[in-house]
Amino acid sequence: MSSTYDESAGFDETTDSFWEVGNYKRTVKRIDDGHRLCNDLMSCLQERAKIEKSYSQQLTDWSKRWRQLIEKGPQYGTVERAWLALMTEADKVSDLHQEVKNGLLNEDLEKVRNWQKDAYHKQIMGGFKETKEAEEGFKKAQKPWAKKLKEVETAKKAYHMACKEEKLASTREANSKAEASVTPDQQKKLHEKVDKCKQDVQKAKEKYEKSLEELDKCTPPYMESMEQVFDLCQQMEVKRITFLKEILLDIKRHLNLTETQCYSMVYRDLERTILAANTQEDLKWFSNNHGPGMPMNWPQFEDYNPELTHTIAKKVKKPNEGVTLTGITPGGDQGAGDRGSVSSSEKNQAREADWSDDEQPTGYSANDGSDGASCYDEEAGGGSRGRAVRVRALYDYDGQEQDELTFKAGEEFTRIEDEDDQGWCKGRLDSGKTGLYPANYVEPI
Repeated sequence: MSSTYDESAGFDETTDSFWEVGNYKRTVKRIDDGHRLCNDLMSCLQERAKIEKSYSQQLTDWSKRWRQLIEKGPQYGTVERAWLALMTEADKVSDLHQEVKNGLLNEDLEKVRNWQKDAYHKQIMGGFKETKEAEEGFKKAQKPWAKKLKEVETAKKAYHMACKEEKLASTREANSKAEASVTPDQQKKLHEKVDKCKQDVQKAKEKYEKSLEELDKCTPPYMESMEQVFDLCQQMEVKRITFLKEILLDIKRHLNLTETQCYSMVYRDLERTILAANTQEDLKWFSNNHGPGMPMNWPQFEDYNPELTHTIAKKVKKPNEGVTLTGITPGGDQGAGDRGSVSSSEKNQAREADWSDDEQPTGYSANDGSDGASCYDEEAGGGSRGRAVRVRALYDYDGQEQDELTFKAGEEFTRIEDEDDQGWCKGRLDSGKTGLYPANYVEPI
């Protein structure tokens, strides 16, 4: 290091280099920043988990609401099942996003918290042990060099001030030669001042150069010591960055549902259900249940039979479908003109039907205008007796005749006679009342 005095050069020639005194503090601060970044990552994961949970709940709410609307609406058949498959997809995807939330909180966030705890050790007096060790290491490495640097700066300042004084004395001496009022004695003094300043400059220069030589000798060990401490900080940062990369990959694995086999299966099942929708099958079902394909007890002449004990004028058995009760619906106090009664296959699904008032049927009576003569004779064509069995109602049923039971879905009672050829059973409520009820409205307990 050598320097030539230049008055135009100021004293602000310091750089932002790591080697400048005190600039190691950015490296030390990086340790504290690493701890804060762990906190930031955990906050980031918590917010994303909250979003996943909210989306999961919204899918569930949407699915529940629309499933009820579709099941209670007029759509039927295979297209209805295809439509409901969207709700099934939402439920399954909701579960997957719930799993994403659990993975982020229970695995990823815990990994970050545990790593942070192992990597940063808080001190009783505040701060982290790792920060203090780095700070002390840098201070120790820089102290001898910083001391020599201060001596150089002092010598440099003294040298520059001596040069300034020498230049000022030379200027005064030159100006005095042009002035007649300056006596020879005064000129002699000015000349001696110049000589003295030159000597001071030389001494200051020699001291400045010597301090630079000493600083140069101190620089290599200074750099070596600083690099050793810096390498320790780098090693810690390597661990942090490596861990951060690994945890981000874990987070990506939890977020990327396309890599989850069951996620693709959800949409394969959805597509399969939609493609299974059959127009002709649905039209045939509607025709058989609500159109010309329905069976009918056409009015016929009936002789008076005084031995009949009760009349059921609205009961018709459908081929291969169990009992259909024209004008009687499985949904409480509302009719289901577009749905008809619950079939044996629908009984297995245990579905409730709840239709709008504008869909209530007008009902049909096989004896319009008659006194209610029956086409059903309990003794002649009634159900055979069997052992008593406890049953549970799948749907609400309001008895249409005096000899029929009325019950609510979920109510339990006793079946005392088996199903007859028209799909009716005889039962006894816990209140003691006995009567008929449609067999497919209950299930054995």
